[in-house]
Amino acid sequence: MNQLSVESFDSVWDAVADTPDEAENLRVRSELIEARGWTQAEAASNCGVAKHRISELMHGRISRFSLDSLVNITTALGAAGACET
Repeated sequence: MNQLSVESFDSVWDAVADTPDEAENLRVRSELIEARGWTQAEAASNCGVAKHRISELMHGRISRFSLDSLVNITTALGAAGACET
């Protein structure tokens, strides 16, 4: 009889990401939207993008975005000030 092994993770992001850096990246993106209490549809409206673009972002499909698009979304989320020195 085979025994089933159970693996546990600190967060869902750790479970789905390949590396700790990727997990942290996913967590931060999610928190930017969730901290505002927005649904993906509300985030899309506030960021000036289609809902499927927010879904792509939340699922880590960064390669589908231009740098300009990512900067615009970050600005719309109000996180740009966090990068200032």
